[in-house]
Amino acid sequence: MLNIVLVEPEIPQNCGNIARTCAATRSRLHLIEPLGFDISEKAVRRAGLDYWPMVDLRVYRNLEHFFAENPNPDLWLATTKAPQDYTGATFRDNCYLFFGKETAGLPEEFRLAHYDRCIRIPMRADARSLNLSNSVAILAYVGAAPAGVPQLSGVGEMAGGRDGSLPSGAR
Repeated sequence: MLNIVLVEPEIPQNCGNIARTCAATRSRLHLIEPLGFDISEKAVRRAGLDYWPMVDLRVYRNLEHFFAENPNPDLWLATTKAPQDYTGATFRDNCYLFFGKETAGLPEEFRLAHYDRCIRIPMRADARSLNLSNSVAILAYVGAAPAGVPQLSGVGEMAGGRDGSLPSGAR
């Protein structure tokens, strides 16, 4: 299992997209407060997040509370300031991928304490960053691979036959 950790996320739409990715990949979602949105049952129901019950969610008061509950995790910190790209990381089953808040990223002190565990997603030099939910999706699937993405695969069904023909009236 992969663990996605959001440190002080601010934008509800990003968290919703990330929760959906966690549901699809069977990853556990950890949220470190303060949160920039409400995740009460009423708020989630109002937002129509029908996949929310599929999310294994844990919420913590702060990073200290997280580490008290999860001592010595195999962690990786996603940051645009990282010295290495994600291909230098070895994602193991039950590792933790940390992502910072949208406006500031992960706290500098936290990054420096885990300098050799900081990774980035390669992008052009003049691009500030990717959207948080996109970054999580990329690394969630990279991180899920060692745990066996095939176990996640269902079988899709397309209209038409194996020969590529479409049913009559379909385009």
